[in-house]
Amino acid sequence: MKKNSIVLIIGLMSLALIGVLAMQFYFLRDSYRQKSQLFDESVNAALTAVAGKLERREVVDFAKVQQERNIEKSKQEQAKQQQLTEQLQLQTQIENLRGKLEQIYQKYKLEEDRLKATYPNIINIENWFYETYVKRTQYQDLVEINIVKTPTNGLYYQEDVIVSATKTIPRIEAKDDSTRFLIVHIDDFKRLLGKSIVALPPRSNPKLSKRIFELETKLNKLSKKNAGYGFNVYDSVAMLGGKKADYIEDVAIGMELAKRPLKDRLNIIIVQELLKEELIHRDIKAPFNIEIWSTSNILLNNILNEAELNNPINTTKYSTALFKGDVGAAPGKLTIYFPNKKAIIADNMSYLLLPMLTLLFLLVGCFAYTLIIIFRQKKVSEMKTDFINNMTHEFKTPVATIMIASESLKDPDINADHKRVQKLANIIYDENVRLGNHIERVLDLAKLEKETLKLDREDVHINDLVAAVTDSMQLRMQNIGGKFSVDLAATKDIVVGDELHFSNVFYNLMDNAIKYSKGDLHVNISSKNIGDNIVITIADNGIGMSRDHLQKIFDQFYRIPTGNVHNVKGFGLGLSYVQDILRRLNGRITVKSEKDKGTTFEVILPVKK
Repeated sequence: MKKNSIVLIIGLMSLALIGVLAMQFYFLRDSYRQKSQLFDESVNAALTAVAGKLERREVVDFAKVQQERNIEKSKQEQAKQQQLTEQLQLQTQIENLRGKLEQIYQKYKLEEDRLKATYPNIINIENWFYETYVKRTQYQDLVEINIVKTPTNGLYYQEDVIVSATKTIPRIEAKDDSTRFLIVHIDDFKRLLGKSIVALPPRSNPKLSKRIFELETKLNKLSKKNAGYGFNVYDSVAMLGGKKADYIEDVAIGMELAKRPLKDRLNIIIVQELLKEELIHRDIKAPFNIEIWSTSNILLNNILNEAELNNPINTTKYSTALFKGDVGAAPGKLTIYFPNKKAIIADNMSYLLLPMLTLLFLLVGCFAYTLIIIFRQKKVSEMKTDFINNMTHEFKTPVATIMIASESLKDPDINADHKRVQKLANIIYDENVRLGNHIERVLDLAKLEKETLKLDREDVHINDLVAAVTDSMQLRMQNIGGKFSVDLAATKDIVVGDELHFSNVFYNLMDNAIKYSKGDLHVNISSKNIGDNIVITIADNGIGMSRDHLQKIFDQFYRIPTGNVHNVKGFGLGLSYVQDILRRLNGRITVKSEKDKGTTFEVILPVKK
């Protein structure tokens, strides 16, 4: 593969990776914004609920105190007080039922907000419209969906989705109180792709509303009945609830309540418990700080978990007015803040972060692995090219020799000389054997790669085998002026394997020692037993190799680069063959070498038990 192609592939893959990262960042940022908005709405709803409960609690507590005082003042008004108690009970029941209605509505509102945040193109449809047109398949074609652009400030338009019917048919009344939404799916070109219906629980509970109406009717009757008796405690309670503003005495009691210091009207522990209860009800369980303000001064504050809170200067604060029913302005406000708000929202998004990070790491890993494979294949391609050049050089010499000898045999004068013919025939035979050996080595490596090479499993005396290979190499060693030192001291030398391939292993190692020699070559060959293994060491004082080359000598086709100098013959297959054969015969090989100091190979084989 050319360098330009590799650069192009890396560039395109990098661009794709950056694009995926950008899309994931945009998705996470948008999800964080939506989660933050839902969090703010839930906290504000909790604050509003707590403020209402505090106000109702004060009114009820004050009413109870006043009622007890009135009972103590006069036993003659016992009947009247019983009626007042009944009114108070009715009011309490009404407030409890209203609280339940509020919870139903808040739950509905939360589901509605989540739905709108998920599907921007959503339209509320009436239940009768759903029953008349949408639910009945034969009339669904009458439903028409239009996108209407409404001009806003400047040159901008607001796009609204309008749902209507193209034909009026007899209406079918709603069969339940559910709230239904039509979700419209459109593409970037504002073309309608489809629609779906989502139903949410009712906004209210008709049974609770009916019960509240019945209790209020009963309460009004009791109030009218007691109106002729003058001012009573429950009148003040009703007034503060907005029921009986025509009683001037109620105004006086309301003013009396408002005159009390704000600090005396609140209990920080109760406020804390109410807030925790409301927030947990909305799935918010994080620590927060409470502040109660009167005009511009802070009266009370309480930190639930100081160790988890940071500097609140840059945090978002949520506030609501306290005792809004007082005459005049509200006397104070309740404020809370979450210094670790970002961590809370991020924790809620953990179910998104984990798979996204996993996919990102997988993508980066695949990208890195692909680059490694590309560079590895490029390197293998270069090594194979070098192998082909070496193989051509190795094959060229015997072929040229055979050709010259063959042409010589055609000469009648040479053909008449029997000795010269015999010599030329021997040259042709030797060169053919040499050429065949080269081809056989290449074929053996091919068989090893294809797992088709068959190995014998027989007892082999390694000491005898090494001695025999050493004897066969003596002539070559003498020709270069070197010598062997042999010390085969292993007492247990029988291993199970293939004698032919074992001999090729040691031949390759000794052949390398002779090839890469310098000056006075000395090769030490020894064997010894270590545990259940026999270790055969072949050490030379040749040219050695650097650490960089030491890690690669067992790779196929790898040869230490020498430029265009071919003073050392070979294909770069010998050591790869040695390692593969030893691995198949349960052995292994190690190497140590220093530049210009020599190389030591150790062949480790398990002895037969």
